[in-house]
Amino acid sequence: MAPAAASLTAPNALAATSLPFLHGRKSGGGGVSVHAGAPSPSRAVAVVARRLWGSASSSRRMVVAAATAAEMAPAASGEEGKPFVEEMRAVAMRLHTKDQAKEGEKEPQAPPVARWEPSVDGYLRFLVDSKLVFETLETIVDRAAVPWYAEFRNTGLERSEQLKKDLEWFKEQGHTIPEPSAPGTTYASYLEELAEKDSQAFICHFYNVYFAHTAGGRMIGKKVSENILNKKELEFYKWEGNLSQLLQNVRNKLNEVASSWTREEKDHCLDETEKSFSYSGDLLRHIFT
Repeated sequence: MAPAAASLTAPNALAATSLPFLHGRKSGGGGVSVHAGAPSPSRAVAVVARRLWGSASSSRRMVVAAATAAEMAPAASGEEGKPFVEEMRAVAMRLHTKDQAKEGEKEPQAPPVARWEPSVDGYLRFLVDSKLVFETLETIVDRAAVPWYAEFRNTGLERSEQLKKDLEWFKEQGHTIPEPSAPGTTYASYLEELAEKDSQAFICHFYNVYFAHTAGGRMIGKKVSENILNKKELEFYKWEGNLSQLLQNVRNKLNEVASSWTREEKDHCLDETEKSFSYSGDLLRHIFT
């Protein structure tokens, strides 16, 4: 099933979108389709309440949700026993506006993505910080301080080597490659901290970063490529093998790991979703500043 057309939005001229919650399965027609399991009513109320803090953070989350719209299908019921990945998607769905998804709970506050004006310098900052974040995720699962992290080694979704190649290409074109900046180093440090002391929260970020990039992240990359790279497709947006199957393999592992969690642990993982939006939103903001 190909995705329906969607209007992507940004909060203002300096804002950008985030990758989390762009969780898709590539269909035979070349599109991306997903479905999400809705959380309980009490969870929905709690998540919405927590989103009302700070206008800057609200704007950031708004753009995050916008980039997801074309990748999301209607949520399934939130009954216990549904795969946990569906619950994770459902929490993200509620950060959409109603014109992006029927489960959305936000009011439109931003212009369409067609008005964005990305810069090469900003995009390079985004790629450098993204490389650090992906390297950190890969290092954490390789180290496997929590034994079941090892389940997520060599999934085929890893991106650090692809980003390394892309940055080399930019260097060959005469561009100066910057050092990682605060959004990237701050997020990487936070992931390291979570990985050691809060595995449920860490896996929320792992899921959102990887799945986001394979869906809405590609939409953003295509837009940037058309605007400033003469439509060049970076390695960042290419995968070896069947991407749909790679994603399903990770879904299965996530669901298997979460099947041993208590309801409280699952809820704690879902509670981390908003932070995932926020951190990744800071990275994507580079592109438009």
